[in-house]
Amino acid sequence: MRDAAPKTIYLADYTPYPWTVESVDLHFTLAPNATRVRSVIRFAPNPNASAEDAMFLHGEKLKLISAAIDGAPVTPDLSDEGLQVAVPSGAFTFEAEVEIDPANNTALEGLYMSNGMYCTQCEAEGFRKITFYPDRPDVMSVFTVTVEGPHPVLLSNGNPVLTQNHLAKWHDPWPKPAYLFALVAGDLVAHSDTFTTMSGRHVDLNLYVRPGDEGKCAFGMQALKASMKWDEEVYGREYDLDLFNIVAVDDFNMGAMENKGLNIFNSSAVLASPETSTDMNFERIEAIIAHEYFHNWTGNRITCRDWFQLCLKEGLTVYRDSQFTSDMRSAPVKRISDVIDLRGRQFAEDQGPLAHPVRPESFQEINNFYTATVYEKGAEVIGMLKTLVGDEAYYQALDLYFERHDGDAATIEDWLKVFEDTTGRNLTQFKRWYAQAGTPRVTLEENFELDTLTLTFTQHTPPSAATPDPQPQVIPIAVGLIYPDGTEALETRVLEMTKAEQSFRFTGLEDEPVASVLRGFSAPVVLTQNLSDTDRAHLLANDTDTFNRWEQGRTLARGSLLSMIRTGAAPDAKYLAGIHAVVTDTSLDPATRALMLGLPSQSDLATTLHDAGETPDPAAIYAASETMREALADTFSSDAAGLYAANTVTAPYDPGAEQAGKRSLSNAMLSLITRRDGGAAAQAQYDAADNMTQQLSALANLIRAGKGTASLTAFYDQWKDDRLVMDKWFGLQVMEAAPEDAAATAEALTRHPDFNHKNPNRFRAVFGALVMHHAGFHHASGAAYTLLADWLITLDPLNPQTTARMCSAFQTWKRYDAHRQRMILAQVDRILATPNLSRDTTEMLTRIRGA
Repeated sequence: MRDAAPKTIYLADYTPYPWTVESVDLHFTLAPNATRVRSVIRFAPNPNASAEDAMFLHGEKLKLISAAIDGAPVTPDLSDEGLQVAVPSGAFTFEAEVEIDPANNTALEGLYMSNGMYCTQCEAEGFRKITFYPDRPDVMSVFTVTVEGPHPVLLSNGNPVLTQNHLAKWHDPWPKPAYLFALVAGDLVAHSDTFTTMSGRHVDLNLYVRPGDEGKCAFGMQALKASMKWDEEVYGREYDLDLFNIVAVDDFNMGAMENKGLNIFNSSAVLASPETSTDMNFERIEAIIAHEYFHNWTGNRITCRDWFQLCLKEGLTVYRDSQFTSDMRSAPVKRISDVIDLRGRQFAEDQGPLAHPVRPESFQEINNFYTATVYEKGAEVIGMLKTLVGDEAYYQALDLYFERHDGDAATIEDWLKVFEDTTGRNLTQFKRWYAQAGTPRVTLEENFELDTLTLTFTQHTPPSAATPDPQPQVIPIAVGLIYPDGTEALETRVLEMTKAEQSFRFTGLEDEPVASVLRGFSAPVVLTQNLSDTDRAHLLANDTDTFNRWEQGRTLARGSLLSMIRTGAAPDAKYLAGIHAVVTDTSLDPATRALMLGLPSQSDLATTLHDAGETPDPAAIYAASETMREALADTFSSDAAGLYAANTVTAPYDPGAEQAGKRSLSNAMLSLITRRDGGAAAQAQYDAADNMTQQLSALANLIRAGKGTASLTAFYDQWKDDRLVMDKWFGLQVMEAAPEDAAATAEALTRHPDFNHKNPNRFRAVFGALVMHHAGFHHASGAAYTLLADWLITLDPLNPQTTARMCSAFQTWKRYDAHRQRMILAQVDRILATPNLSRDTTEMLTRIRGA
């Protein structure tokens, strides 16, 4: 038997809730195993909905103590999903008292405990595990919350109304849905600061952490203040409460949560110090803090009508945090990094059994739709819209969106309408980006005659179960032209493709140019452009668009690697020469040069082979990648030491873009040097490192060189009391293991006394690394498949969300040979046969299995 049979919910079936909620008053009396929650909720008939004589309220795993309507006790009909009760025809007050068990709430949904601290996670449907309520995003109300417990810090949303010994009262004046409710109670210390808004409002800022973590708060506070200032300057959005609190929590399923005025963060997404955090950690923390803060307007003040509109708040907010990072750091590097992530995660989603539109039409478990398609592709759709209408019209439309929908639970239709009203454009066809699954394939044919270049594009989106008959989409294609002498014949021009096939002509050209197409990755498509290696090398050397320079280098590398895999060819000399020229070009910033040096991921190569009708061999892909890295080490043999030294930072550590870029290039050189010196330079860097970026990079290189045993022990002894650094220690060993040892390494680490599968960060450190180790996870023995399935079966009854998300590791099973397919499906079927499997995991694996 499993959880209750999954019920499919459809966008087309949406109806408004029959009542509005005028006010919510909650009183929490905290106790680890018997927290009491008293609720007083004022309901009134919804004039936009049909009247009903019985009310349903969501509620799961609640012990009902009492219930009353207008002071008179009632006996509701209870089920596993909530309660139903007869109600008066007019306005009424519903009161209830329930008891819950936070200490045993291992799902980390609703109210739970983390190392003695009470905290909440209510998105998407966690509030129903706190009390009986219409737990849906279109039901918005003003909340007043009293928290009573023997803790020095008692927090909730909004502004404090009353603070006294063991009791605190909070009032949030802004109506919000239940998923934005938050409560935190515990022994915490605050890192405090202030911010003055553009209108002069004084805002107190606090970052609450466990005692001992005070030294890791300064960067997070700096990032918060930078986010607040940026949102005022770029979007005109001002903060609207007297207080903004962030709390760091060790046990958290996601990165962070945007609860109104009380953001709850996974510790890994907010705590940072040079000694314990890498440059990538600092950039991630800066982006996540910005993301959650930006939700104050794009998610909180304007929320989504239903969970099908999730991309409305998430896609827009991801786009906004990408803009922020681009402004704070290097815009080209950020764009390239975003595309690497999009292709690695979202394209795979689009091409597999988990494909779904940016706005899905149906779901069984909403937690399974917090996906790269909703978030990252949703952000790409925003970017395309901005490209099509232009910057000025984009910001005019956003001003209208905030003016028109402040306080609303809005839809994608509402969002597109403000653009239509602002620009006069008809966005009916553009809306297909929200409605169709799949990644469009765009093919380019070029013809040059006399002084005219004709570019003919065709588009095709492969059909899928989610979208069996895809229609042509609006695709903005940014194009430039480069003459043979390296000068620019045409600066960037955006072509608007709307048909299945469409041609564009450029006249008055002095010579035949090379077309630089899809500049800045102007649309999330797969482009096929029949360029010679000579033309690609020409763009690599001369293109004025940094993204396309990187793209041509990546394409040359991919082509060479595919030839090596298919025929055993040697690494391509043109690619090696081109990369050498770019990486040694000191006119480019170090971060860009380091990115240029990267190779396509092994999963990317497997996808390319599969798309070409071939069966990828993970072992052959791994071998080719290693051979190419050896060739790069040879190519840079006379330059690597100089580049390493020139980019070694001796100044005091700063996490900003300038120093981080230099460290990224110096560590890229270290990886090449290590292949020739057996780890001597890496050991020297490890011994001298005064920051985690340098220490961890050196340790990785020592492991690759077979010299890591002593340093791994030393690293553990140094950092065993720091849980976030230990996550790095666990993950690094799996990532750097030889393919044949990856599963055994992961299995051994699960027996380490510091492994705790109940903590999502530690579980992901080991198994996320195993899944990312392409050749290790897909080793012909199938050991990794079995190990992951064993642990997913163990974890599911404790934490269905983390389990279900990790199941996506199996979604690419159809890429591989029959032997691997049988092994993967055997594990999928074994998990599905587990008694009482959660709805989350059942839905994910059923979709994967049914591919």
